[in-house]
Amino acid sequence: MGDTKKDGKPKGKALLLGVGLDSDGHKRLTTGKNFALVGGTAETHEAMAEKAIKINEKLARRGKELEDVSKEEFHDIAREVGLTRNDPAQN
Repeated sequence: MGDTKKDGKPKGKALLLGVGLDSDGHKRLTTGKNFALVGGTAETHEAMAEKAIKINEKLARRGKELEDVSKEEFHDIAREVGLTRNDPAQN
């Protein structure tokens, strides 16, 4: 896992961004090694933080960084920590 891709170009960094759309009037911001969480009620913000930490723990157990996993592998990890995908076609 070097810092270049197979084509010799520098590998990009990946970041989880969590946005809580509910509010209780407080401004919340939590950042970590590869995540930034903004907004939400205390409950929502805590849930986002818990899931981001669990994702990082699962990545560490696999010996990978966020930018090293495929979209499919990330979706598997996200499901394992309780995240679900929203299908915009159903809205």
